[in-house]
Formats: sequence, structure tokens, C-alpha cells
Amino acid sequence: MKDVIPKGLVVSCQALKDEPLYGGSTIPKMALAAMMGGAVGIRANTVRDINAISRITEGKLPIIGLIKRVYNDSPVYITPTIKEVKALINSACTVIALDATRRRRPGGATLRSLIAYIRENSEKAIMADIATYEDAMEADALGVDYISTTMRSYTEDTKGVIIPDPEFCAQLLNDVKQATVVAEGGINSFAALRSVLDAGVDHVIIGAAITRPQVITRVFVNVLENHPTFSGETS
Repeated sequence: MKDVIPKGLVVSCQALKDEPLYGGSTIPKMALAAMMGGAVGIRANTVRDINAISRITEGKLPIIGLIKRVYNDSPVYITPTIKEVKALINSACTVIALDATRRRRPGGATLRSLIAYIRENSEKAIMADIATYEDAMEADALGVDYISTTMRSYTEDTKGVIIPDPEFCAQLLNDVKQATVVAEGGINSFAALRSVLDAGVDHVIIGAAITRPQVITRVFVNVLENHPTFSGETS
């Protein structure tokens, strides 16, 4: 097993094309700010951002790289095919993250074949983004280095699951034999963070609560709009 991510907080610094932070130097600067704040790693989307983050941080942090790409014949969009894997192998990322759910991949690709290709053609570690216990057990058996709860609550069979899911994390910590378990998804408060730490997880990824200002703003606006003072209601 490749152990390249220290215990602690990894910050996900990503922006899609329809988001205001997309493009330019914003995301790399966000990653630099995260490093200055004590992050032990960065999770990033696209080769462009991965390489720019590596330059601005002077290679001081491990980067979990992924490529989000939508294909018409599959719901899998996180590093879904060999095309994205090859691009990440040639990037500055330290770890390649890929969807490890048991859903059908584009073009008939398999998780096993992608993992085998990475092992045969690079020294990069592999992170499996899973949603269910069965996903995790299969990924562990295939020899990945990290298993992250990234997709929990975002697949058809886990829809409605409240995240973070500390009990699920504890189950994985008990049953995963080889990989390091990573908590990711729904960690948007101190209480949520403490819940996964209390479950025993010591590798955590947080994204939206730190690096997506439109999401953070909406949380505060919702509180404001529902408060009696703002709505004009009186007790």
C-alpha cells in the first residue's frame, strides 16, 4: 500500500465550468491558502488545476487528482475511463481518485482494468470513491490505497443517507483490511467533523464548506431568511 497522504485535513479545491471560481488562478490560490491554513493535501479536478496547484505550492503537498467527465452511457463521472486515467498519470498529482461504485462505467470499462493500468504504468497511489459497504470491500480486494466515502448519498442506492455517516465510517475502519479509510462528504460543521473523528477516522476531506463560497453563502442566507427578525414574524 502506498501511504502518501498524512493524517489530517485534505481540502478539495474544485470549480466546474458553470461556477464563478472556474478558470484563471483562483483555484490554485485557494489551494495555497489551504496549505497555509494547515491542510495536509489537496483534492483537485482537471490536469490544468492539478499542475497549477503543484506549481504554486511548490510540490509541498500531495495532490489527489481526478477528472470529472460526463458520458451519455453511464452515471459514473469521476475519472470514468482509461482516457482520464492516462491524463492523470501524466499530471502532477500524487494520488489518482476514481469512482469505485459498482455502477456500469462508460464504454464497458471496469474498475479492475483501470486499477491494473495505473499499477502497471505509474507509481501513483489510488483512491477509490465509494458509496456502499460492498463498493468498499471490492475496492479493498482490488488493492487500492485509499477508500473515501465520497459518493455516499450521491448514488441511487444511497440516496437519502444522511452524511457524514459516522457509523458507516466505523464499519469500514473495522472491516477494510488494506486501504486507509477517508471520510468525505457532508462535513460542513465542527460537529460533523467531530462525529467522523470520534468514529476513528484520521484522514478527512472537506470541500464545499471551505472552498465553494456560493454554497457557504446560501447556508447563511437560509438561516437569515428563516429568522423571525428577517421575515417580519414576531414571537
